Amino acid sequence: MTADALLLVDLQQDFMPGGALAVPGGDQVVPVANAKMKAAKHVVATRDWHPPGHGSFASAHPGLSIGDTFQLSGLDQVAWPDHCVQGTAGAEFCAGLDRSRIDKIVDKGTDPKVDSYSAFFDNGGQNPTGLDAHLKAIGARSLEVIGLATDYCVLFTVLDARRLGYAVRVDLAGCRGVELNPGDAERAVEQMRRAAATVVQ
Repeated sequence: MTADALLLVDLQQDFMPGGALAVPGGDQVVPVANAKMKAAKHVVATRDWHPPGHGSFASAHPGLSIGDTFQLSGLDQVAWPDHCVQGTAGAEFCAGLDRSRIDKIVDKGTDPKVDSYSAFFDNGGQNPTGLDAHLKAIGARSLEVIGLATDYCVLFTVLDARRLGYAVRVDLAGCRGVELNPGDAERAVEQMRRAAATVVQ
């Protein structure tokens, strides 16, 4: 399938090796993204764009360690290191990404009281990001999704895209998992397949 739009999920400096929340092999996604953008009709890039002291940061909760699960606004939440803070170098798109091909940037995680794994909504389906409205405005009905991380933001973006009725293709060559628990990325791929996304190696 040739998708109507290419969606690049969170290709930001803090998710690259050496970043605040480094995804193993995250830098290997960049050349895949650049190659796909050359053939894409529309390119949308998402950014984690957290205010300082965001509620998902372990540092905002004394006694919590990175990786702990706790309740944030009534939802299960992983405690993350401070990352992708608005206006910082770590929140910038990663080095080497061809930004000239990006038509639209969608920011997520801007509400300090709730995290936003999906590119479409805050967690729990709250507060749309505007991505669905943008895709409808450009007439996109099918998406190719790549980015970081397979087991969090890519997964939840794909599940919401399917719920909203988009045909979705995921190329795992352009995805990497954070793997807080071994096998998380593989389990995420199975969830995407069960949601009728087309997942290719």
